[in-house]
Amino acid sequence: MNIRPALPADVPAIDALLRASFPAPDEATLVQRLCVDGDMVLTMVAEDAGALAGVAVFSRMAVEVARQPVAAVALAPVAVAREWRRQGIAEALVAAGHDMLERGGYALSFVLGDPGYYGRFGYERDWAAGFDSPYAGEHFMALPLQPAGMPCGVRGRADHAAAFAALAQEDAR
Repeated sequence: MNIRPALPADVPAIDALLRASFPAPDEATLVQRLCVDGDMVLTMVAEDAGALAGVAVFSRMAVEVARQPVAAVALAPVAVAREWRRQGIAEALVAAGHDMLERGGYALSFVLGDPGYYGRFGYERDWAAGFDSPYAGEHFMALPLQPAGMPCGVRGRADHAAAFAALAQEDAR
């Protein structure tokens, strides 16, 4: 299995994987909008013999900690093709993404989702607690990407890219 950053040639396979992995096209639409808006930071793919087995997407966020801007990303979506599930591919994709983002100077990664699932990647509700976000709650988690972590109690704003809000508005209709 080859884990690497996505290439432009991977876009059709990523779109097809997202559409096949979720019950609605929301995640595929989200990724399209993130790309069009220029908010895509990193997309990691797993491939085997030229076939796309999985994808993990990281997008830009506007985050402040103690009123200072902090380089941060949102992880969403993560998808693995049905025949490759339960083989550690999601973990490998997310870990490789975290490593690249850490080397790139990103301080925090946020995710919205099941704490039982995303907890295995190191995401915790406690790290996201106290951030002012429309997504704040039990499914809003964060992970410090730098070794120094983040001081306890110091929080601020955490705003996802506009594509997230646009998708939420469409879902509300």
